[in-house]
Amino acid sequence: MLTTLISFFVTLGVLITFHELGHYWVARWCGVRVLRFSVGFGRVLIKRVDKNGTEWALSAIPLGGYVKMLDQDDLKPNATTSTVAQSSNDTPDPRGTSFQSQPVSRRFAIVAAGPVFNLILAVLLYALINFVGTKEPEAILAPPTAHSPAAMAGLQGGDRVVAINQTPIASWPQLRWNLLQLVADGGEAEITIEQGGSRLNRILQLPSISDPSQSDPMRDIGLGLASGPPIVRSVVEGSVAQRAGLLAQDQIIQINDLRRPDIGTLIQTIQKNAGQPVSLEIDRNGQIIKFSLIPSAHALENGQTVGRAGIQLGSDVPMVDVRYGPIDSLMNGVVKTFDTAWFSLKMMGRMLTGDVSLKNISGPVTIADYAGQSAKIGWAAYIAFLALVSVSLGILNLLPIPMLDGGHLLYYLIEMVRGKPVSERVMEWGQRAGLSVLASLMILALFNDLIRVFN
Repeated sequence: MLTTLISFFVTLGVLITFHELGHYWVARWCGVRVLRFSVGFGRVLIKRVDKNGTEWALSAIPLGGYVKMLDQDDLKPNATTSTVAQSSNDTPDPRGTSFQSQPVSRRFAIVAAGPVFNLILAVLLYALINFVGTKEPEAILAPPTAHSPAAMAGLQGGDRVVAINQTPIASWPQLRWNLLQLVADGGEAEITIEQGGSRLNRILQLPSISDPSQSDPMRDIGLGLASGPPIVRSVVEGSVAQRAGLLAQDQIIQINDLRRPDIGTLIQTIQKNAGQPVSLEIDRNGQIIKFSLIPSAHALENGQTVGRAGIQLGSDVPMVDVRYGPIDSLMNGVVKTFDTAWFSLKMMGRMLTGDVSLKNISGPVTIADYAGQSAKIGWAAYIAFLALVSVSLGILNLLPIPMLDGGHLLYYLIEMVRGKPVSERVMEWGQRAGLSVLASLMILALFNDLIRVFN
């Protein structure tokens, strides 16, 4: 729980701070006076005023933040009359440093800077992962499900995928991500594999999966990650495996006539041969040893009898070091950020049409849970999670909904076209509508969070 809370608040702190820094830096660049930079809402807990007169604050409610800029309202009597009167010839006129006094192009840039900075942060985070490098499972396929699209394409267990539609693939996560984007639209994909020392191309027909959250697209295609050979993790005291001479760390390379069995096949074979001799061939530190054992019979609650050998099994998935140079890392970060943003927009569009369930909308509880889980996995998983949420925050804020940055940008676009600002009445109705939309989304997100918690 402590890890989850710390990870969640670090996530919020980093993303909110970077978002607001976008507004702050561009506002300063445009000559707008910034009165307050706050991380969090509500009562100010800690504050400091810098030489430019900006108050940097940490507030009590850490679910957002804001940058307060000098506005025309701040120049009305009686609040700042003295400030205007005190300005000397060397001090810029406060009326020229307010947000509203800026040309519409500068106001547009200041507002757009927040979500744009979130996207830039995602690029940098993805680039960091690429540059430092991570160990990921190799893109080696398990035997495809019978009659699946993968089986129909001629893919086989042990095939190593090296490219999808001419895009190089270095690991299983990259394979999964590329296919996930393709199955949203259906069609076909060219899969380049290494099989038996040769490089071959296979055409994989992709089913159209409008809502990837409702099932595992990889399972629907028939693809799975190949596991390494079964390894004996431990041997139960007094079991038939111990009497036969099996030891921990023995690697099972054959059972009866089946070479290179996976864990599932190995377990099924042992279970089906209760009381019957089973031959095993193992690799012990490079030495090949043959064993024979008779699985003991055990009755299950449903009356079925299965065989047990008394061993706990595991496997080591082949891993690959995924690492890139500085330029490639940055370029890959740009591509991953763009692909993630585009995929998010497509899913949002399908939610509006009803093709994708609204259950996919998550709130702070789910975000906190994922933050904690990714932090426990390792730094790379947490950084990737941080980048993903940063993309989501950037895209969400660019939506043309009043109360969000995108709503203000919509007003400024209309002002650019009309040559004059949107009327106060239109903005008032827009604010009401935007508040209603955001409140509905928040209620739905919290409802989905509670459903996930109780389920």
